Amino acid sequence: MSKKLKRKVLFILTMFLIGISISYKYLEKSKITLSDKEIINLIINNSFQDNNYLLERFITKTIESTNPIKKMNKMYKNYLLDNTISTSKELEPIIYLYNTHQSEEYASSNYAEFSINPTVIMNNYILEDIFTNQGYPTLVEESSIKEILKKNNWPGYNSYKASRILLDNSITNHSSLKYFIDIHRDSLSKDKTTIQIGDKSYAKVLFIVGLENKDYQKNLAFTEKINSKLNEYYPGLSKGIYKKSGPGVNGVYNQDFNEYTILIEIGGYDNTTTEVLNTDLAFARCFLEVINE
Repeated sequence: MSKKLKRKVLFILTMFLIGISISYKYLEKSKITLSDKEIINLIINNSFQDNNYLLERFITKTIESTNPIKKMNKMYKNYLLDNTISTSKELEPIIYLYNTHQSEEYASSNYAEFSINPTVIMNNYILEDIFTNQGYPTLVEESSIKEILKKNNWPGYNSYKASRILLDNSITNHSSLKYFIDIHRDSLSKDKTTIQIGDKSYAKVLFIVGLENKDYQKNLAFTEKINSKLNEYYPGLSKGIYKKSGPGVNGVYNQDFNEYTILIEIGGYDNTTTEVLNTDLAFARCFLEVINE
């Protein structure tokens, strides 16, 4: 290779590396953000692999906006097809998904430099997709609890009071709604919120039942059915049902709304999106079997 050609190749390689560096720095400085729904679309439409894969896809999709989005992951489709649950013909939503504590986050180390921080809201969009595909129309609450608190000048401990407003609005606008799921995230470390079942890692779940609801036994009975299914199909995935009452706790958790209002904690702050996805699939299977009985 002549010296002239070598210099030309070296120049091209240098410019290529500079281009990558500039693109990366631009992304980092621009603090690009994605909503939970966009994160879930990227995951489901591409792969259930680790978070590094998602980050790689995100960078590629951002730099090369012409990249086509792949069809829904085959494994995800197979899960839906393998579960022979009869479907509902309802056109109006019957399941309502919301989060009293919308800002609770999952592991974000692989997303931090891009300000991508998955929160408990991601569960809503995963479950909405599963439930809807199984024939159970689902409504995801997208109003801001923070804005309701701010508007009413309420402190944070009034979050359940704020979410009650959303519950009331939901049934006013959609009288077909029957099941109400408030999804949270635990505050324990990963060793206490994660379990390996077979070749998959799952985010553990915990159900909360407020004993200060005068009809709590109905909510408890419904929750016990779901918990029993989880124990049957995924031993160890559920940490059980935590019954709460007394000073310093809410004690009701809006479960006086109706007997099918439940509160579930999925994973903790160190759980990955993959672990959360696996658990959502497991929970959806058990939940649908219970309400189909």
